[in-house]
Order: sequence, then structure tokens, then C-alpha cells
Amino acid sequence: MCHFLQLHYLTVYPPSNPNRDDQGAPKSASFGGTPRLRLSSQAIKRAARLSPVMQTALEGHLGARTQRIGEVVRDTLAAEGVDGAKAEAAGKEIAVIFGKFDAEAEKKGHIRSRQLAFVSPDERAAALALARQIAAGEKPEIDKKTILRTADGAADIAMFGRMLADSPDYNREAAVQVSHALTTHRALAEDDYYSAADDLKKPTEDAGAGFIGSAGFGSGVYYLYACVDVGLLIENLGGDTALAACATEALAEALATATPSGKRNSYAHQTRAAYIRAESGAQQPRSLAGAFLNALAGEDVLNASVARLEAEAANMNAAYEDCYDAVAVMNVSAGQGSLAEIRAFARASVEQGAT
Repeated sequence: MCHFLQLHYLTVYPPSNPNRDDQGAPKSASFGGTPRLRLSSQAIKRAARLSPVMQTALEGHLGARTQRIGEVVRDTLAAEGVDGAKAEAAGKEIAVIFGKFDAEAEKKGHIRSRQLAFVSPDERAAALALARQIAAGEKPEIDKKTILRTADGAADIAMFGRMLADSPDYNREAAVQVSHALTTHRALAEDDYYSAADDLKKPTEDAGAGFIGSAGFGSGVYYLYACVDVGLLIENLGGDTALAACATEALAEALATATPSGKRNSYAHQTRAAYIRAESGAQQPRSLAGAFLNALAGEDVLNASVARLEAEAANMNAAYEDCYDAVAVMNVSAGQGSLAEIRAFARASVEQGAT
């Protein structure tokens, strides 16, 4: 039976640049014919995955996205007293299991694959076990089946999926979909002209700055949508419902409290969601981004965003009948609900979906 947890967030970002484009400016998009500021889903998922809440709640159940699993093997074996040449050879044997070998990196003394691979704790342990056999002079069958998994206890891989181009049988479909976050109103990046003074410059010298430059920034109320396919999450975790519930609860909090880290020291965008709407049910998921197709205007953009979002949800229900079985809301401005209630709702949604 299908069961989904849908999460809607409204978060206020002060002047900041948490997620930059290739020119260093805040990412943007056009929506409804109006320019908006944007946070990419990739940046949001990474911020959530590396957040203290997920790192703590899911300790021992998180993978690592890396090109360096071969170096992990080499360095681990070397620390265990294995001859350097044997450790190096074993590392190379393991590296090619996770992607094409990087010959250019090898010239610089590295053992790396050309692609990033999301490696689970179970796969890392299996890789090390196989490497120890190779280093000991044994000749085990070096087979992807020995190391790679289609399901295990890596909660972040189960949630966000992975692609292994050379081993598609071991790809994992993401159980969590995360949208790009967009401002609910028209928003443009601005330029900040700045200068840096040389503390040791003498008054007798020129009065100019030691350095000048410019940096982009923006601000606004961002709408973020995430959807958890509860059944697929449990399947990706090998049937571990308790871990799926823990992961979903941590995710609900992380998306409310974690932000992409770009220029954080410059702008201190330590922000938290001002509004969260969590919905649970077997109905087909739907985003409420359409609420903001016509950009909001005015001074009270946050409360206007909340009103527009709730109206869109009500209108969807009227048109399609109920789009969920249960709902929980946290609205900081209205003093309604709490993050603890959202977390509990997320956990209960998984437990209900498992029955």
C-alpha cells in the first residue's frame, strides 16, 4: 500500500547568499513570469544530510559520497600494518568497483574513481574485508555482488538515492523528493560593493583600500516542498521500519533548521522555518507551489504566504477531494503547533504506512 508524508516549509532568509551560481550570484529562476531567488534541491539535501540533527540521530547509518574509497582502503590497511605496495594494490582493486579508475589522479599519488559514489557503511565494511583478503595474498573473486547493496541501513542513500553508472543494478531510487526552494514573491539579487583596509598601511601612504570587490546577495520568503514515499523508504532500508521512522523524523527537523552554508560567515543566515505544514496519507502527492505562481506583493509577505498556501491546500481538497488523511501545522507567527509535533507526526506517518 502506498503512503506518503508531504512537507511544506516557508522560511525567511535575510540578506544572504547561501547557494551561488557559477558567477557567485544567488541562484535564481523565473516562475509565473516573475524573477525569483532559488535554493537548489541538491544544496538543501546536502545541508540536511550534514546537519547536526541527522548526523546525531542517524549515526552509523549514513553513507559517504566520495571518489576516494580506494584511498580509504589503502590508508586503513596501512594503519593495520599491511605492506604499502599491497595496500596500494588492494585499494586500486576496490576503487574500480565503484566507478572508472582515474588515471590522471594516479599520477599524483591518488587512488580515486572518476565519479562520485554514495558508499554505505555496509559497503565500506565489505570493501575493507575484501581488501584484507587481497592484501593477505588470497585470491578472492572480486565481484560487485560481494560489495554493492540494493538495500541496507544507509538512511541517506535510502532517502536521496544514488546512481552508479557502471553498475545500474545497484542504483537506488530516492524515497524522498525535494523541490528547489523559490521565493513566494518577486526577488532579485543585489550587489554588495565592499572594501578591505590594510591595517598596517601608514597614514602617509595613499588612503585607498587594500582590496575592493563586489558580492551578490538576496533575501525573501522561500517555499520548499518535500515528499517521502514511506513504502520505498522502508524497502530501501531492508524492511527496517524503526530506522525509516527515525530518518523521517530527523529529515522533517533538518529541513526546518538546516540551511546551505554558502557565505554563512558573511551573512549569518542562521534561519529556521516560520511555517511547516505536514500531510500524511495514501493519496497521490501534490506540491502547493501553484499558490505562488502569481507573485505576492506588499509588506507582510510571510503571513500572506501562509494564507495563500493554506488557501491553495483547501482549494485542492475541494477540487480533488481530500488530498491527505491527516495534517499537522506549525506557524511561528500565530503561536500554533511546534517542531516537536511535526517530528511526532512524521514518525507516526511512517509507522502508519508500514502497517
